Amino acid sequence: MLKLTPAERSELRSAAHALKPIVLIGEAGLSPAVMKEIDAGLKSHGLIKVRVFGDDREARIAMYDNICSTLDAAPIQHIGKLLVLYRPKQEESTTKVLRKGKAGGLREVTIVKPSPSGTKKPTVSKVMVKGNERVTQGGNIKRAKPRQSSTKKSALGNA
Repeated sequence: MLKLTPAERSELRSAAHALKPIVLIGEAGLSPAVMKEIDAGLKSHGLIKVRVFGDDREARIAMYDNICSTLDAAPIQHIGKLLVLYRPKQEESTTKVLRKGKAGGLREVTIVKPSPSGTKKPTVSKVMVKGNERVTQGGNIKRAKPRQSSTKKSALGNA
């Protein structure tokens, strides 16, 4: 089981306040399918809520301990029928190399533009950008300008 300081636990408890339960445990209890879903939730979110439908408090505590020890998660909070679990997400390298060995290859860029009124959701678009292009502050794509070279330095290098 993961060990957290009280300050870390308090911070995670406040972050979990707005979450909704993503796994529900019914009459069957902790089946392998339920454990798999909890593990998948911890992998993708890190901090999750689990709702247990059952009136036996001791059984809920036993489930909580079993989940934490089996999945190497930290118990954050147990209020009534809600269990809050935390496991840090593993960093995965998901970078795609489109052209190998060449410096000016394509790369995928996410452009987020706020709505004109400021009250609606921003528009998100993914664009493929060439090696000689750049994304401006406003989200437009421009060709990169060639670097200026000094005439004095070039004259010294050629001499």
